[in-house]
Amino acid sequence: MIFWGMGISQHVHGTDNARALISLALMTGQIGRPGTGLHPLRGQNNVQGASDAGLIPMVFPDYQRVDNAEARAFFERLWGTALDPEPGLTVVEIMHAIVDGQIKGMYIMGENPAMSDPNLHHARTALAGLEHLVVQEIFLTETAFHADVVLPASAFPEKSGTFTNTDRRVQLARQALDPPGEARQDLWIIQEIARRLGLEWHYDGPESVFVEMRQAMQSIRGITWTRLEREHSVTYPCPSEDDPGHPVIFQDGFPTADGLAQFVPSPFRNADELPDAEYPFVLITGRQLEHWHTGAMTRRSAVLDAIEPVPVASLHPDDLRDLGIAPGGRLAVSSRRGRIELFARTRDGVQRGQVFIPFCYQEAAVNLLTNEALDPDAKIPEFKFCAVKVQAV
Repeated sequence: MIFWGMGISQHVHGTDNARALISLALMTGQIGRPGTGLHPLRGQNNVQGASDAGLIPMVFPDYQRVDNAEARAFFERLWGTALDPEPGLTVVEIMHAIVDGQIKGMYIMGENPAMSDPNLHHARTALAGLEHLVVQEIFLTETAFHADVVLPASAFPEKSGTFTNTDRRVQLARQALDPPGEARQDLWIIQEIARRLGLEWHYDGPESVFVEMRQAMQSIRGITWTRLEREHSVTYPCPSEDDPGHPVIFQDGFPTADGLAQFVPSPFRNADELPDAEYPFVLITGRQLEHWHTGAMTRRSAVLDAIEPVPVASLHPDDLRDLGIAPGGRLAVSSRRGRIELFARTRDGVQRGQVFIPFCYQEAAVNLLTNEALDPDAKIPEFKFCAVKVQAV
């Protein structure tokens, strides 16, 4: 079984990296049986469920391409409206479109691009240049600071719904708390905005949303809300209500015309920006155990922030020694896009010539340094590789 994280996908050749792993699983026969397969470790909770439901700009729910006429006709009948056949923009492309004057306003939910986007100088300039920005959030994040309107939303224990794991397991989440103060559940906010835009969206609650999802998604057609309440979780594909679900897929074939899988070449390609004499180190970004993603929630936890209160850069002990920097000392990391100051830490798991920095610290936002060069297929930026220099402060 192959598990992988963002270190595989967040490169200009990320799609080829994934193709290479698929080919490895195919040629070794590690697929279609229990204990085999490929499992990307999703970067945030319910990314799988959000992707399944169509929150990717080039697909409808169930990964039906928007430029596929047959799929588009199905969803036009389901929703009773004409749909755009052109794929939408990904996050980095949106920021460029703002700067180019093509996008004037945005409505952001569940994202903190003022911390998570690459080349943050560019991303923050774009957000600041919008004519109108609405941010729906549970905290005043770095992105919310740019907003004209902040809509107080609900956290996960304050609403009911479903989460889908990377193994395609759909699980029911039940509301345990009421939203605090003037906060509102997300579905209520969305419906109120839709109503004021003249749209007749009538959902009695998350259960009625799930009914529509079942109509739109063949993969979960057999998973009812009542069944989730009874069984707690069901794994898709589940085409009918009497189907037990399928934890293992590709046992008898693949969803291709002839039922066979295909090997796709993945030739070697360098990163977009390689180290040189001026910027000799490779910067790698990621998460740390105590702080999740951009730190919007965990850095507001006194217990977690007490464990990891300050921004750190991890280097190989020999590199720190050669730079004349002691563990705990201050250092500066610079790229062609920006500069930040942090505290030094040794880590044997980091190879010589590498620097690892978590991207949760707003006072040393590492994405001020990262490269917005995109994978041409997935349009994912190269978070996991750019050239930097390290200096003592």
